[in-house]
Amino acid sequence: MSKLPNIGTSIFTIMTKMAHEYNAINLSQGFPNFPVDERLTDIVAKLAKEDVHQYTPMAGYPPLLTKVKKLIEKSYQRTVQPETELLITTGATQGIFTTLLALLNTDDEVVILDPSYDSYEAPILLSNAKPIRVALNDDYTPNWEQIENACSSKTKMIIINNPHNPTGKILTYSDFESLEKILDRFPNILLLSDEVYEYITFEEKHISAHTRLQLQNRCIVISSFGKTFHVTGWKVGYVTAPEYLMKEIKKVHQFLVFSVNSLSQAAICEYLNIVDVKEIGPFYQEKRDYFRKLLQPSRFELMPCEGTYFQVVSYAKISDINDVDFCKWLITEHGVAAIPISNFYADGKDLHLIRFCFAKDNATLEAAAKRLCTI
Repeated sequence: MSKLPNIGTSIFTIMTKMAHEYNAINLSQGFPNFPVDERLTDIVAKLAKEDVHQYTPMAGYPPLLTKVKKLIEKSYQRTVQPETELLITTGATQGIFTTLLALLNTDDEVVILDPSYDSYEAPILLSNAKPIRVALNDDYTPNWEQIENACSSKTKMIIINNPHNPTGKILTYSDFESLEKILDRFPNILLLSDEVYEYITFEEKHISAHTRLQLQNRCIVISSFGKTFHVTGWKVGYVTAPEYLMKEIKKVHQFLVFSVNSLSQAAICEYLNIVDVKEIGPFYQEKRDYFRKLLQPSRFELMPCEGTYFQVVSYAKISDINDVDFCKWLITEHGVAAIPISNFYADGKDLHLIRFCFAKDNATLEAAAKRLCTI
């Protein structure tokens, strides 16, 4: 008997497989296709000949934990204790899974804001807890009244994703004030803040849960070196949490992973000496602007993109078929792969919107846009 009877093959897997089958340009799955910073690959080549190939301590390579502490201080003016409040994970998704498995009990409820990343629900269900899916407004701003109404004495956690995948929206100061009012009313609710795109924001800057003093003692922040440094295949992320929560998270982590890839940890540790995370936002903003410019002549309507490396578009002027079928048609007839937004909703809400990933080299973006502009 299945423990996850209603969860099938991921839409990302389906669209990527179709993209390969039809030799389509893959703007579906969220990974860059351009070269990694040569400074980082040079560090890997050097370290590969050094003594960094055995288990690291369970919580992470100690020098890297110290570097993460400094990165959080520099980015958010928050001081954390690397020994007790940080954990290096095998990617952000493992950090999310571990956190939920560690902190949820049977019949706890977790509020998820749709459209949402599909890896939130599975660990909740595996914990015998209950996901409570609350849709964002159609402009992808949070409806705080509905979110508060979804909370109860059974609610153990609220999950936010900021900057938001798939929509590219970022939370405002007003949003955080509304969220904090809800948490004041329900003092037992924890906050899981998924911030894997924290360094990829544009005109409006990212407001991290790290910066909210009122939240720090009840918030778990998820971060991703894979997203930040364009090395998604390395699967290295980190979790920040107050000590009383981190103790429980580490208990689960040690039996899921124990320790993360040692060479990757050592390389990122050294790379943090020379890389400037402030350059990442402008780098992706240039790609976003270029991709949007390329699509201007098309019949697609461009939605706002405030962060992440995803561009949502409406195809309402092109077709009235559902977004899953439209994405399949886009692959088979025009050779471009995208992701339908309805798959991010519990009820499959379809607003005729799809998501493109623009973390690609310019030649790929140009080739894709040329095809999309013929539709």
